[in-house]
Amino acid sequence: MKTALVIGAAGQIGRASVRALAEDGWAVTAASLGGRRDEGWSDEVRTVRLDREDDAALAALVGDGVDLVVDMVAFTRAHGQQLTKLADRMGSAVVISSGAVYEDEQGRSFDTQGEPDGWPRYPGPVAETHRTVGPGDATYGTRKIQLEQDLLALGETLPTTLVRASAVHGRYCRTPRELYFVKRNLDGRRTRVLAYKGESRFNPASVANLAELVRLAAARPGSRVLNGADPDCPTVAEIGTMIDALMGVETETVLVDGPPPVPTVGDTPWSLPHPFLFDMSAAERELGYKPVTTYADALPETVEWLAGRLREQDWVDGFPKMVASYTTGLFDYAAEDAWLAAQR
Repeated sequence: MKTALVIGAAGQIGRASVRALAEDGWAVTAASLGGRRDEGWSDEVRTVRLDREDDAALAALVGDGVDLVVDMVAFTRAHGQQLTKLADRMGSAVVISSGAVYEDEQGRSFDTQGEPDGWPRYPGPVAETHRTVGPGDATYGTRKIQLEQDLLALGETLPTTLVRASAVHGRYCRTPRELYFVKRNLDGRRTRVLAYKGESRFNPASVANLAELVRLAAARPGSRVLNGADPDCPTVAEIGTMIDALMGVETETVLVDGPPPVPTVGDTPWSLPHPFLFDMSAAERELGYKPVTTYADALPETVEWLAGRLREQDWVDGFPKMVASYTTGLFDYAAEDAWLAAQR
């Protein structure tokens, strides 16, 4: 039985990947800060506590060797160096990266948002060969590309598949974009404002589809970069309509032709002036990948989970990382009401 160590197993992608690997016949050790066990895992999955920053603890877990390491929480060059030092004791690796590494032909990326004309514009679905930001320590995107380059440089010493995930969604997400519509519906908000005419498209990535990529890459090791995204990419207005239907509510949507008219009004976690879509043909070609779900099919489980969480606790307490990520505020109802009143 081949052995797999999953680092960051308690996260949303980690939970799904542990389950997929175990069902595929791997002897999985699920490592996380709390050593948490997911209800969807088989009894054969071994759970352990691991502080990712503790080099000695990670080395001890790898021990004399493992066939596979799956790393969900590699964010810095130091994390890549941890894996590099243990490369001779690992058969192969799968590491989660991010679509934030891409930049357009004018050098604009998600790192430049908020700057004048800072929003990237891509001509179509982005393939893995598209240009990326430069490596370095300055931003999330530059740190991720530095990590990618360091691991790919190992070549056959440690065959590593880097999965560039897009807008991840599913249960246990710490920054769930769907929260925007679910909370508004629970709060009784029946009018919403959407910037960019509600046409923003930010390619979602189901944890189930990402776990399938992990499973396939584990079975076919290699040094490669692959995109990770769902086959469907609805607009933000379409997502709102789907969530309304699942929650049994009706809303009126006010569309704004352009950016948010005032800060926080019409802005959502999907709001982009230009679409951001992923080309998944490389995964299909190299791994025989087929998506196991669509965004539309995965959405009901996410909405049910979010609604349950929000009924139990305030969103500020339940999703602190979401609060930190959107410091301008997602639910400034007073500003929205004032703007709507002015339009009337």
